[in-house]
Amino acid sequence: MQFNVKKSDELSRIGELLINDKRIVTPNILSVSTNRFKAFDKADIILSNNKVKTNKPVFKFLQTPLKLDEFFFYHIDEKTEFIIIEYTSQLFKKSKNFVDLIINLRKKIGYEKIIYTPSIAMPSNLALLCYMGIDLFDTTSAIIAARNKNMFFADGEYSIKDLIELPCNCPICNNINKKPSELSFEDILNHNYYMLFNEVKQVRNIIKTGNLRNYVEKKVKTNPLYVTILRNLDMNYYEFLEEQTPVVSNKTIYATCSESFSRSEIKRFQSRVLNRYCKPSCVKILLLLPCSAKKPYSFSKTHKFFRRAILDTVNPDIIHELIITSPLGLVPRELELVYPAANYDIPVIGVWNEDEKKMIKTLLTKYLSKNKYEKIIVHLPKGITSFIKDVIKKPIITCIDSPTSDESLEKLKITLQESMVGFEKIDRYERTRQNLESLACYQFGKSIGKKLLKDTKIFGRYPDLMIIENSKQLGMLTKDRGFISLTLAGAKKIESSEKYRVEIADDFIPKGSILSPGILNADEDIRIGDEVLIFRKKSLIGIGAAVMNGLDMKKSSYGEAIKIRHIL
Repeated sequence: MQFNVKKSDELSRIGELLINDKRIVTPNILSVSTNRFKAFDKADIILSNNKVKTNKPVFKFLQTPLKLDEFFFYHIDEKTEFIIIEYTSQLFKKSKNFVDLIINLRKKIGYEKIIYTPSIAMPSNLALLCYMGIDLFDTTSAIIAARNKNMFFADGEYSIKDLIELPCNCPICNNINKKPSELSFEDILNHNYYMLFNEVKQVRNIIKTGNLRNYVEKKVKTNPLYVTILRNLDMNYYEFLEEQTPVVSNKTIYATCSESFSRSEIKRFQSRVLNRYCKPSCVKILLLLPCSAKKPYSFSKTHKFFRRAILDTVNPDIIHELIITSPLGLVPRELELVYPAANYDIPVIGVWNEDEKKMIKTLLTKYLSKNKYEKIIVHLPKGITSFIKDVIKKPIITCIDSPTSDESLEKLKITLQESMVGFEKIDRYERTRQNLESLACYQFGKSIGKKLLKDTKIFGRYPDLMIIENSKQLGMLTKDRGFISLTLAGAKKIESSEKYRVEIADDFIPKGSILSPGILNADEDIRIGDEVLIFRKKSLIGIGAAVMNGLDMKKSSYGEAIKIRHIL
């Protein structure tokens, strides 16, 4: 028996379990078989202590587990361990204890072992459980629900007494002519099986697309317990989630509920804006702007109006644009291509709730304490201006009604022109270089970012920009990645830094990609999607993009760790 992770989405993953030459995809559900009821015929794995005539893998009920702290280890063979948690149904009701147990267990055992939680899987919570990194479940809850004459649906379970008709087209409900109250135990049980197994297939599909968190946020609203579990996970284990969250992605974040504000991508973006990012040093005037529905902002009709007003002035490059938005807070123009700034959507009704106001004010206050400007112009709707103006010293307000009205845009242009008087004219090419420097600071950290862009020139048309030094290309910014992709020359310039380094084995010759067994050491700050510098015998030999985080590169015994871009 062997288990390999094929695709990850934060803590959730698609795995392949090889049992007697049969490939079982996880997450999956073990179908319980006893003398009283048969296993579901669509199941991939059977759970039974009886002799079952089947060509499918059959696991026996756990009889004598080995105790390890509060967890039970169940050794399947020398290579694979199932970690089965005792009394899961009772633990699940205690949200904080359940989250603590699952996450601490995953920290203890790593990502190459399987966690199995019996008795709790339902269509309404399966996505949440998979999001926490659980791999295997069983049909016990479906059986218990059927015994209680309850039917599973996507949003929970319902008593047949509360159903006027069957709101379902599963093969069971579609082929019987009965009222809900007339359904037998077998009818309800088989319906529940279909609902449960359909959901696990749905979850696997969503993990493959990298969008499980969006789905989880919709599903948890069906039960306060699920919301509490997700909030405990976000609040207490941000660092653990962030380790598994890519820094580059093309998936869209749909911020439709308060839980969206706690996503690791959003919290990391806010942290980096405050702690890594440096504004271009040449800018003197800050211009606060609203966001737009279309991303990146520069490609929207709204921001084209703003850009035209700026470019119509005599010294446009002295202006620094900062977009005020929810749920990200603050997005400097130089970071508009970065994930998740380029990949989010939020319902807009023109009213900001108190949590959003507090978040914006807190971030803006901290940002202005680290980034100094001579003047601050506020071109925002009145609803935003009203709650941020008290954290800005002498704000200049230019929005009359709508930010894009002719009157507001004209006032903006005149105000910008007047505000520039007395300032030295900024060279456009130097401003572009500093924009890339600001992005590089966000991406790599301040010391590396400044070193990479020092004494360089920028060529190309935004958003596709090349970084050149002495006729050598050091890297390139593209819209798709939103980050700077390095060349070997660029890597060479920053190789003295200890960050974003991976050391591979002496006898290892990489081709196309580097697998984790070939890695001796890696910077633990590396995240999926990061640029990494590849070293062998302490000599730089290549550059690539991380497929694992740095910690997993060191610990994993299989799997692709780095996609190579350039190699010597």
